[in-house]
Amino acid sequence: MEEKIAFKNLHSREYQGHKKKVHSVAWNCTGTKLASGSVDQTARVWHIEPHGHGKAKDIELKGHTDSVDQLCWDPKHADLIATASGDKTVRLWDARSGKCSQQAELSGENINITYKPDGTHIAVGNRDDELTILDVRKFKPIHRRKFSYEVNEIAWNMTGDMFFLTTGNGTVEVLAYPLLRPVDTLMAHTAGCYCIAIDPTGRYFAVGSADSLVSLWDISEMLCVQTFTKLEWPVRTISFNYTGDYIASASEDLFIDISNVHTGRTVHQIPCRAAMNSVEWNPKYNLLAYAGDDKNKYSADEGVFRIFGFESS
Repeated sequence: MEEKIAFKNLHSREYQGHKKKVHSVAWNCTGTKLASGSVDQTARVWHIEPHGHGKAKDIELKGHTDSVDQLCWDPKHADLIATASGDKTVRLWDARSGKCSQQAELSGENINITYKPDGTHIAVGNRDDELTILDVRKFKPIHRRKFSYEVNEIAWNMTGDMFFLTTGNGTVEVLAYPLLRPVDTLMAHTAGCYCIAIDPTGRYFAVGSADSLVSLWDISEMLCVQTFTKLEWPVRTISFNYTGDYIASASEDLFIDISNVHTGRTVHQIPCRAAMNSVEWNPKYNLLAYAGDDKNKYSADEGVFRIFGFESS
């Protein structure tokens, strides 16, 4: 039974702290902390009260020497976070102290990072379409693979035995893990596939494309079962809510679309003032964090992100 949310009664709050635009937002596994990664070369961790007011306390993670493009939390540990940067390093941080505990020097500018759901491995993609898998304990690469096509976002399925790559050819490449043996090529879209999200129940995954569509796939059949058509620009970022009933998607359109996964219909649109870089639902509450290319009236980066879903502003 899906829950019904009175979206029109919900509000967004704004969080300021970065000096340049925010590229990535991500929640920890308990839904109590949110991390933001920015072009200002820092990440920040914010303590978010889902129902409280209070000013959000934040801690700065300093050390990268280039933009922090993507970050992700350890799926099993609420205080460990990994960041990927254009400075060619991947770093592991303790969000309580703000200290970097591990660092790996890789071969290129990192743009994508994701944890295996059991927390043992991290996959990193770089601008040269190279994939590196790190063993989290030793923090050393255990696999490297260069692809002959444009690799965009990467993801594991819930059980960790399948690995997905979205490509510039409009396909989703499905690999068996850990051997990274090709299993399937899904002709998903007529233009490049940019982003992928796995639904929390493990039944579906969704793909966002440059053709402005989001496709929903049944993971056991590898068949497309639904298409979301509300956006008009290339889809940059997508996320399922914690029950798997809703999907948020965003682009250069000046709104974030929230659609019902089962019917394909839009249930709400969050207005935004700029192209969005990252949307992510909280794993426990219906709170959606989002960040984009917001500028102030002097055309300088605002360095903000927002969270939608609060009952009072």
